[in-house]
Amino acid sequence: MSAGGEQPLRRTFGAVPAEGGGVELRVWAPNVRSLAADLADGRHDLAPVGDGVYEARIPARAGDEYLLVVDGEESYPDPCSRSQPHGIRGPSAVVDTGAFSWTDEGWEGVALDDLVIYELHVGTFTDEGTFDAVIPRLRGLRDLGVTAIEVMPVATFPGERGWGYDGLYVYAPHRAYGGPRGLARLVDAAHAEGLAVLLDVVYNHVGPGNEALRAFAPYFTSEHETFWGDAIDYAQTGVREWAIQNAELWVRDYHIDGLRLDAVNSIFDDSPQHVCAELAARMRDASPRALVISETAVDDWRPIDEWGHDAQWADRTHHELHVLLTAEQDGYYAGYGSVTGLADSLRGSGHDPRRLVVCAQNHDQVGNRATGDRLPPALLRVAAAVTLFSPCTPLVFMGEESFEPNPFQYFTDHVDPAIAEATRTGRKREFEAFASFSGEDVPDPQAVETFLRSKLSQGQPDPLYRELLALRRDLPRELWVSADEDAKVLRMRRGGVELIADFRAKQVDILR
Repeated sequence: MSAGGEQPLRRTFGAVPAEGGGVELRVWAPNVRSLAADLADGRHDLAPVGDGVYEARIPARAGDEYLLVVDGEESYPDPCSRSQPHGIRGPSAVVDTGAFSWTDEGWEGVALDDLVIYELHVGTFTDEGTFDAVIPRLRGLRDLGVTAIEVMPVATFPGERGWGYDGLYVYAPHRAYGGPRGLARLVDAAHAEGLAVLLDVVYNHVGPGNEALRAFAPYFTSEHETFWGDAIDYAQTGVREWAIQNAELWVRDYHIDGLRLDAVNSIFDDSPQHVCAELAARMRDASPRALVISETAVDDWRPIDEWGHDAQWADRTHHELHVLLTAEQDGYYAGYGSVTGLADSLRGSGHDPRRLVVCAQNHDQVGNRATGDRLPPALLRVAAAVTLFSPCTPLVFMGEESFEPNPFQYFTDHVDPAIAEATRTGRKREFEAFASFSGEDVPDPQAVETFLRSKLSQGQPDPLYRELLALRRDLPRELWVSADEDAKVLRMRRGGVELIADFRAKQVDILR
């Protein structure tokens, strides 16, 4: 047991400025025999305190850089680094989150019933590609009817540009976006505009180049596999703390209003309390108003049925809509395209529809196409009208409100040449099951041009979005819906307003 009788594994990981000066540094490192912090003034040993945890109070302050020396030999960044100012191969830096400047004392958050989500990628949302550059556009989103921005992952990942799902240092906001203080400024500014901030986080895998994590502890298991890399071993208490303490950090220290958990169906845990349930409970202890929203496989209802999450993504709705509008049946679109199935999903498939997040587009369904092409405006009008009129929680993907002409493509900046080449090869192989993309050139994810093509053109919102979001605020939540499979027509009514979506004619009408 460590100071205060607290179990070592439940004490805060990473480097945290201490009262009275210095920094408390704590690392879960059961794989090592000795551990030291390498600072500008020399090395400082960390002492083992039980359960594989090493800790020390080191003579450092906010901004100081350090590396962790394993067994007197190799040096690595801190697995729970709060900042990586020189990228994934550089030293970690101490961050004093208590020194952030906040003006949101009266902010009360956004309730699930009022949630309208706008998903954005910081690097392509503006020309500058930074947290600060997002701020001037917040008021326009609020005026449109958005109530929360959902920021794609910002954890430090290889290189300068990427989607963020290959993060390695999940506690450290990416330096190219503006680092820790930039993220705090964005959250504070969003609250000043009346917008909540949701953060996309990834706890099902980490990116390639994770030798630093492996050097310290058994973060990974060979008993499970994920599409993206080695599965994380949540049978290890230290790994559970790595994820849960990260969730607590975002909602406590950065005032984040909620988390979107990526692909929880690839978070494997046979413990009596699933790590996703424990995470939600402890996150709410840190911030009672914080929301937990999960992405998972179609018809996997564990997040809202078992784990106490507030909502989950409902990909069935998107897939039914997409196939009805495009007739694509390749890959995971096979078996969709039913008006009846769409109607059932909009009712909630036996669940409170407010707990289902629906969309016409999102980063996956655009960016994971071979060329990142978006729905044409005529089709997008129909898909957006159906999702925004529904009683489900809607998500708008950045740019769709102005029928953005630019694609959103898959881009990376891996610093390891072997990983870069494997990414190129894997990207091409991914589309072998999609006949409609046969022979089509898949953009090189490592090329900077792929990233630059994905930047928004900053068009003006179409009046349809403003109209639908205004209706959403005013109409009762109760939904009447009917499906005519033969005619391919969906009719939806809320209060005195009816929406008719004709998937054969590819048009939508709103009757008042």
